[in-house]
Parts: sequence; C-alpha cells; structure tokens
Amino acid sequence: MADGRMETRTQGTVEMSCAAAARRMTEPAPPEPADLERDLASIRVPLEESTTLPGRLYRDPAIFALEVDRIFTKMWLCVGRDEDVANPGDYLTRTIGSDSVIVMRDSDGTVNAFHNVCRHRGSRLLTEPCGGGLSRLRCPYHAWTYELNGALRSAPHMEDSRNFDKTAFGLHRVRLDTWDGFLFINFSPDGPGLMEHLAEMGSKFAHYRMGTLKRGKRLHYTVQANWKILAENYSECYHCSLIHPELNKVSHYMSGQTDLVNRATVGGWMDLRKDEYQTMTLSGQTQRPPLPWLPADEYRKIHYYIVYPNLLLSLHPDYVMTHQVWPVAPDRCEIVNDYLFDPAEVTKAGFDPSDASDFWDLTNKQDWKACELTQQGIGSGGYDRGRLSSLEWMVHIFDNFVADRLTGKTAPLPASRQTP
Repeated sequence: MADGRMETRTQGTVEMSCAAAARRMTEPAPPEPADLERDLASIRVPLEESTTLPGRLYRDPAIFALEVDRIFTKMWLCVGRDEDVANPGDYLTRTIGSDSVIVMRDSDGTVNAFHNVCRHRGSRLLTEPCGGGLSRLRCPYHAWTYELNGALRSAPHMEDSRNFDKTAFGLHRVRLDTWDGFLFINFSPDGPGLMEHLAEMGSKFAHYRMGTLKRGKRLHYTVQANWKILAENYSECYHCSLIHPELNKVSHYMSGQTDLVNRATVGGWMDLRKDEYQTMTLSGQTQRPPLPWLPADEYRKIHYYIVYPNLLLSLHPDYVMTHQVWPVAPDRCEIVNDYLFDPAEVTKAGFDPSDASDFWDLTNKQDWKACELTQQGIGSGGYDRGRLSSLEWMVHIFDNFVADRLTGKTAPLPASRQTP
C-alpha cells in the first residue's frame, strides 16, 4: 500500500508539472529588454528621421501583456463620468487584462472604487457593465455580503473560523479621483496623484466647465484593431481629406496646431472652415448655441487631445465628445463614446443631440474601418515598419510615449516634439 501511495503522489506530481508546463507554453513570453530597445531605436530620433512602431508591437500577445502591466495597470484610466454613478447603489464596472474594478456610490454619497473580487474565494462580484439600486453587494458564490463602502457585513457559516476578523476582509480598494466630472482609477497604489499627473492639462480647459456638462448621448463600438492604431489615427488628419470628406468640408485637415505636449497628454486644435459654420455637424450648423460661458475666441476651434492612455477628448463650441478606449486583445478594443452638453440644453423639450452624434458616428465608422484594415495589414507579417510624414507629428509623440512606458526609460523629447 505504501508503494501504491508513492505511485499516486508521483503521478500527481507529474500531472501537475505537465499542467504547469502547458500553462507556460500558452502564456506569452515577455520580450527581452534589449530586443525592445533595439526595436524602438528607430522612433527615438527626430520626426524627420523616425519610423513607425514595428509591426509586431500591434500583434504580439507578449507586447499586449506588457502594455497591460506597464501602462494600463500603472496609469490613471478614465472609467466614466460622475453622473454614471449619480445615486447611492449606482455602479459601473471596467476590465483591463485580468483586473476588474467596481466604481460605486455608497450610502453617504461617496464614490469608491474596489477590485471586483470577493475576499472569500475570489469570485467576481458583478458581471454587468453598469447598474443601480444596490443596497448591498452580495457574492453570487457563497453570499459573503459587503456594504456599499466595501466593508464586509456578513460571512455565512464563518462562526467556527478562529481569529476571523470581518473588519480585515473588506473589499480591496482601487485609487479613484475626479477631474472636471470625469472619474479616473489607478490600479497601482504608487505614483503621482491624478492632478499631478495631468499637470497643465488639469486646468487648461477650466473655462469649458466640463464638470457641469451632462451626457446627451452614448454610443458603443467594438473595433478589431490594436488600441495604439486607434490612438495614432486620432493623432493625425493626414487621412482626413481621403476618408473623411464630411469632416474635411467643415474643418480643413491642414488647419490648427498642436499646443500641449507633456507626459500625460498630447493634443491641439483645428479650425472651423467657414465663418457660417458653428460646430462639427454634417451641415456645420446647429440649433444649439455655444456653451454660454465659453469665450468668443473658442467659437471657431475644435480641440483634440489624448489623455494617456485611454481617453480621447474632443471639445467643440457647443458640446464635448469623449472616447474611452478599452483594449481587450492585441487586435480588439471596446469603445465608449459620450456626448456632453450644457445641462440647460439637455433638459429642454425636444432636445436632440443627433446632429452631433450622427456626424461623429459616420466619422467614427470611417476611422474604425481604416484602423481594421491597418490591423489586417500589420497582422499579415508582410509589414515591418514605415516612415512618418510631417503631418504625423502627434503620432511620433504618442509612439515615444509607448516606448517610454514599455522600456521604463523616459527619453528626452526629440527636438521636433519640444514645441508646437
């Protein structure tokens, strides 16, 4: 019998070793630092000499895993708006990689963020992207129940567990902060606060009073492309005259300039094309007035910014548009597209945001098609890297941001990126 027990233990050890080996074979191997440095050397130069990112950075699962680890779980991520959790018991969930977060307003009116993980056996607590009306949060597995502030309220049948202290088993918190009505989370307990991270961007658009705006429309998209392709596409209008005739009619693709570059953001403004154009709609016209507190020198400008890594922020005279970009895989993203308006407009009888949302829905779909074609080409293996036009200055800035985060080495901004 002893021999039999030994055989069973040995067999079990072999089976576990095989299972571990199988897991290692399916998990992407992290890229070697020297390989990354070599691959990225061609973008660490002035724009006039630089290349695009190498093709494998858009399709390699190991690179994607590294981006999740070094970018998305280490930086401030926009998860939505304060109005998304307007009332006690309202919540939203967001997932990046293997991490899921619950953002929830508690009974005292405070908004908190927690890991979406039960402290008992690790079950996900909530599976819907948003909801409301919660009085408590109960695990669907063994009914451990939490208050809306994350404190453990009850743990059935734990009376016989020695030294079990309920106060030590509240939900694990995730850092949360707000900026102009936007909710941001950070999975890392370390690093600068949100406003320190945003630097100049934190106050640049105070005159838009974005914290007072209300959502009038939300659209969702799934795009079969790497998240960096979407960010790069947003960063240039080199393509606009060809694939966005409606946009180019209202705002010329060569207008405006980049006016802010820092470690949190890059962006600038473009002009409306004709004096009679009021905003970005198919006709260039709208029944909405400009935001009433906006200075007149903003009436002709449309501002476009990437707030690294996942918020695309577009400010118009009469509305603000945002895209939250959520990478799901090397070749897939989920997009949350919001349209924010003066609350006095939203509450008017007959309020209709469709002139803005229809225009951008058309433009978005044109962009998504271009991004998906790019992913297909880059994914074929017939692409290594290309060269950048002078019109892709912001692409160069974004690519260097990616290189900084992947290598952990912050390179000086190339001379061509220092000033607009």
